[in-house]
Amino acid sequence: MRPILLKGHERSITVVKFNFDGDLLFTGSKDHTPSVWRSENGERLGTFNGHKGTIWDLDVCRFSKRVVTASADATARLWDCETGECLKVFTHHGPVRGAAWADGSNMFATISDPFVDHNAQISVYDVPENDDPSTYSDTPRLEIELPKGPDGKRVNATNIVWLNLNEALFVTFDNGSIRLYDPVTGDELDEFFPHEKKINRVSFNLDKTLFITSSADFTAKLYDVVDLRHLKTYKTDRPVNDAVISETKDHILLGGGQEAM
Repeated sequence: MRPILLKGHERSITVVKFNFDGDLLFTGSKDHTPSVWRSENGERLGTFNGHKGTIWDLDVCRFSKRVVTASADATARLWDCETGECLKVFTHHGPVRGAAWADGSNMFATISDPFVDHNAQISVYDVPENDDPSTYSDTPRLEIELPKGPDGKRVNATNIVWLNLNEALFVTFDNGSIRLYDPVTGDELDEFFPHEKKINRVSFNLDKTLFITSSADFTAKLYDVVDLRHLKTYKTDRPVNDAVISETKDHILLGGGQEAM
């Protein structure tokens, strides 16, 4: 197998994601410009231009029609995947750390950092695919405040994922915790602490029956989604920045070390 080198970003890359079919690769970086590539040969197909800050996260819908990006410029942007046109800008109070499409691709959720007097937030936006983007509301359908803890410290969200059938919002935090929220009412359904330090990334297998967390506490942990049962811990000698579950073999791949600047 010959590796393909993708050249295009001018600063360090923050996120890499395949679409559902695996023929397109989406990347975000600190150069403010998300890109889309053909995974077969590494050809850069285009860029999504408009952000004024680091791209912390992005997600592409099930049929690769629309892309949502999360940026340090305190906006999430909705893009037409084929043309690169920005369909809508969703302004937040603070830097947007994560974005995720719901099943059905008619709504997405974001996580944003606190800023000045505003707490960190989880936001859910309705963006029906068949509606005109100009009719989309600027305000989220649901806002979940993440206030300071009893000790006065802020707890910031690091990743957000919709569980199967949109039953819950799965959110990881920089204090090592994971919380599940009801996406209709915003109620907290569950909370547990798999790690002692920040959870950098979380990855699911394709059918979302397993997930693996990557933490600054030098470990990655594998869990069953249904009952949140801990299956295995992978210990390393450095912070784990990301981990993935193989779809074809009984393999786990970890990546870690000092964070790139």
